[in-house]
Amino acid sequence: MHQYRILVADDEHIIRLVLNESLKKEGYEVDEASNGEEALLKVRNERYDLVILDVKMPKLDGIEALKQIRKIDPNIPVVMITAYGNTQVAMKAIKEGAFDYFTKPFDVSEIRIVVKRALEKRRLENQIDRLETQLLNDHRFDRIIGTSTKMQEVFALIRKVTNNDVTVLICGESGTGKELVAQAVHYNSYRSRKPFVKVSCVAIPETLLESEMFGHERGAFTGAHQMKPGKFELAQGGTLFLDEIGDMPLSLQVKLLRVIQERELERIGGTKTIKVDIRLVACTNKNLAEAVKEGVFREDLYFRINVLPIYLPPLRERVDDIPLLIQHFIKYYNQKLGKQVKKASPGVLKILTEYSWPGNVRELENLIQRAIVLSSGEKLMPEHLPPNIHSEPILPDISALTDDFSKPMPERIQAITDKLEAQMIRAALQKMNFRRQETADLLGISRKSLHNKMQKYNLFET
Repeated sequence: MHQYRILVADDEHIIRLVLNESLKKEGYEVDEASNGEEALLKVRNERYDLVILDVKMPKLDGIEALKQIRKIDPNIPVVMITAYGNTQVAMKAIKEGAFDYFTKPFDVSEIRIVVKRALEKRRLENQIDRLETQLLNDHRFDRIIGTSTKMQEVFALIRKVTNNDVTVLICGESGTGKELVAQAVHYNSYRSRKPFVKVSCVAIPETLLESEMFGHERGAFTGAHQMKPGKFELAQGGTLFLDEIGDMPLSLQVKLLRVIQERELERIGGTKTIKVDIRLVACTNKNLAEAVKEGVFREDLYFRINVLPIYLPPLRERVDDIPLLIQHFIKYYNQKLGKQVKKASPGVLKILTEYSWPGNVRELENLIQRAIVLSSGEKLMPEHLPPNIHSEPILPDISALTDDFSKPMPERIQAITDKLEAQMIRAALQKMNFRRQETADLLGISRKSLHNKMQKYNLFET
């Protein structure tokens, strides 16, 4: 448990002694200074959670020392000691940033209460700072994993838009991490200390979406018992993220376009015009250009939001990133689940890199979480994977037979046959939990033949 450190600065020895003994009884570590200059020097060189300053001290008075301490660390709470009845000086100290004050002669119990309140304020501020730092770090680029060329292009675009207030449209299939990119744009920009507010255009019913976005006044409709600000207002100064904007009803698209163009809105049932200052980031898993042609998405809105598009490739288009993602999720869920898994086995890596990933990165994350829960050792094994991952057929591209004539036909056919044979043996081994005799029996071959084929296709490590 953290022991709070308090600096007591007073030119009277007896005052320092009384405060020292009283505060140490409360479990605090206490340091002393006999004048303002000494107090200032200690604050520069030491770490304190609270400073108690007498107003009248030699060399540097308490008010000036307070000003200098606030420059060194504005978060250190400072409590002032003043002469009885000198409220004018006390008010000046408060104006300069002092947390509180007490007067001589003082009551020790009063001092304990003031000190406790000041330290609680310090604790809460430190906690908020830690949470803000964690929040910012959690949304840096390292949460978006990938070294592939396509992901490097994504990173380059994010860096270009972070400090430019252009509207960003993130396109990609479900599960590719569009919200992570939106968060990276926000938390790496100058708006990072302001809110990041999400609106789901597909999860919220059409009848409620308008109120959710723009807010409403009391009595605007049945059930509107009180005023409610919309997401645009809640995102003031920050970023509004419109998730799956392609599912937004046409009736709302008109109103959204007006807000984007004019940067102002009116709540439902209201007459007051509200200015909005936000960065707009939208995402979609639809082809909005096609939606415009079909008449289900407004062309003028499309041009407004498509200022800087970022395309997130599906996982099947960046297979090289799969081992990195696996290791990232292993580390994350080890901490969350209290496990000690070190890596995925070669067999698991092979299965996962050959899978088509219809659910993209989200599906991979869920799969690794499941595998870690089922594992009991330091390595993820094929038996920890769901059956549909094992058994998915990985058929060769037959077009290779007719498109590529650089090799003789028998050689090309043999390569395809070997691939199919390796896949069949791997599936049988997994089904029989790598018990070789049972696998050989299942395949209708001898154990020796199975051994030779496992050696040929490197199926020993799993």
